[in-house]
Amino acid sequence: MQKRKCVSVVQLRKLLTAAICSIAFMALVSVHVQHVVPSSNDQKFNDKITTTRDLQRWTRELAPPHLSKVLFPPPKSNVSRGVSDYEKLWKPPSNRGYLPCTKPTPNYTAPAESRGYLLVHTNGGLNQMRAGICDMVAVARIINATLVVPELDKRSFWQDTSNFSDVFDEEHFIRSLANDVKIIKKLPQELVNETRIVKYFISWSGMDYYENEIATLWEEYQVIRAAKSDSRLANNNLPADIQKLRCRACYEALRFSPRIEQMGKLLVERMRLFGPYVALHLRYEKDMLAFSGCTHDLSQDEAEELRIIRENTSYWKIKEIDPVEQRLKGFCPLTPKEVGIFLTALGYPSKTPIYIASGGIYGGESYMAELRSRYPLLMSKEKLASIEELEPFSNHASQMAALDYIVSIESDVFIPSYYGNMAKAVEGHRRFLGRGRSILPDRKALVRLFDKLAQGTMTEGKSLSNKIIDLHRRRLGSPRKRKGPISGTKGMDRFRSEEAFYSNSLPDCLCRTGPLHPNTASHVVR
Repeated sequence: MQKRKCVSVVQLRKLLTAAICSIAFMALVSVHVQHVVPSSNDQKFNDKITTTRDLQRWTRELAPPHLSKVLFPPPKSNVSRGVSDYEKLWKPPSNRGYLPCTKPTPNYTAPAESRGYLLVHTNGGLNQMRAGICDMVAVARIINATLVVPELDKRSFWQDTSNFSDVFDEEHFIRSLANDVKIIKKLPQELVNETRIVKYFISWSGMDYYENEIATLWEEYQVIRAAKSDSRLANNNLPADIQKLRCRACYEALRFSPRIEQMGKLLVERMRLFGPYVALHLRYEKDMLAFSGCTHDLSQDEAEELRIIRENTSYWKIKEIDPVEQRLKGFCPLTPKEVGIFLTALGYPSKTPIYIASGGIYGGESYMAELRSRYPLLMSKEKLASIEELEPFSNHASQMAALDYIVSIESDVFIPSYYGNMAKAVEGHRRFLGRGRSILPDRKALVRLFDKLAQGTMTEGKSLSNKIIDLHRRRLGSPRKRKGPISGTKGMDRFRSEEAFYSNSLPDCLCRTGPLHPNTASHVVR
């Protein structure tokens, strides 16, 4: 009898233990499910964010082992944000019914018989060369030339040895423009030693200059060499078909080489692991600071180093620069510290994923510390990819810049700290595609606010935030007509004051195709 009682007690204990374990297991599962399933508002927010899979069929690859060590939990930083955050921070501006329109007009004809060969030596960094190449495509059309694939600048500040085919898809470039301009890879052998004329085409020139002055050179020469390519074609007052050709060259023909495209797309996919992201073109690099003469918050030794670089760079014409005046006029890039204040004032939370599109930041981590303290999720191509993956592009500034360009184009928000060649190119490309926000900081107004903070006459908070948000309500990259010259300017200054063609191709290459529809804000046309 005693034995039976013992057996019953043992069985009862087993049943109770099993029941307790089952209850504990169900509780854990329930907590886990509640943790990972977003609320209805969160889901609405996620659904509104455009991802790369909405835009392109990209190959998804897992992050390399070293990246998994720096991922911040949880990967999707937007889980706790509501629809109001989407409206305030991420919602693309309306395209107002404008869509790309780059097809030739009915009067457009096949290229006329070639009268000679146009050689082009591009100059500057990646985006300056891109614009120059596209302009030279149009020039070749105007003067009835066969265009030889342009030579990239190997003598500029960056000393990049890349050839055209290293950076761009050469075959696609030639094939895409076959109905516009004849393009060949090399000058015919019999003309290699032929006498040629080297010309510095006049900046911002129009049809009359190329048709009446440059085209007459064919009477004496078979080969014309353009010594420079930057800003050699007017922004405005050109035939519609020439303007549309510039857009086809820039946005359809001049795509990056396959290996750059593949790596760029991979970086975007890895950046997307963190959710919607800001691409910050942080132009706080040695060459920019030396060129612009901007030394705010730098030491005397650093300012002197930059002055010597500017003095010793022969093709930088302006040597004496007042850094205080330069900054007050809004001609200096925002510092990393100022960018952090700007982003905070706009309302971006500390968990916002930010891609730093730039070369080496001057001063390194010492000048990035304050920005990183506000936004710890600062990523870059060097953090998103392994050393082995980036090795083919390293030591080639143009190829590394191309990777930044791709990640910037595909970002949810693009913010440049300085309105230079890359900022203009990315802004124009995003506007053409109808892609996300491009917030252009009003540097002239911002430095006055930042100085008040430094002087203690203003503090960070709602008042500063409201001022900065109000300043930028109309600076979000929405479609608008390209700005002409500033009133009162004359000569070259008049052309220089115009908004660059490739930063805003409206009305030439963006057309309103129908009545404005409220849901056209994120429409994308490839």
